[in-house]
Amino acid sequence: MVQTWSNWKRFPDVESGDNVEAPIGPGVYEVRHTLTGRVVAFGPAANVAQALSELKLDGGTSVFTKLFRKQPLVPRVSDLEYRTCATASRAEAKTAAHRLLGLRQTAWRRRIDAGWAARQPN
Repeated sequence: MVQTWSNWKRFPDVESGDNVEAPIGPGVYEVRHTLTGRVVAFGPAANVAQALSELKLDGGTSVFTKLFRKQPLVPRVSDLEYRTCATASRAEAKTAAHRLLGLRQTAWRRRIDAGWAARQPN
């Protein structure tokens, strides 16, 4: 059960008609803002390509949309990139996502602890 991430790929421009390059099967996906590195979306999916294509990343700009619909996660899809990790089953995708979240939280805690340790007077 060794999962490897794909390389980071830019989200295709909606107007150009390009497609998302992702597994048509179970796996985990991660979407981040290119400049800040902020994670915009992350999770397991039975069909990674479908999950990525269904993300509501770029909302319309009509007045109705602004008033009554959830605002988009980011202002421009061109500012996003994604990567995927294919798995053998949906259950394995859920397990991998849970494990990856745990690793991310552990790394974040270590980073915070290192920052606090550096601030402590000797």
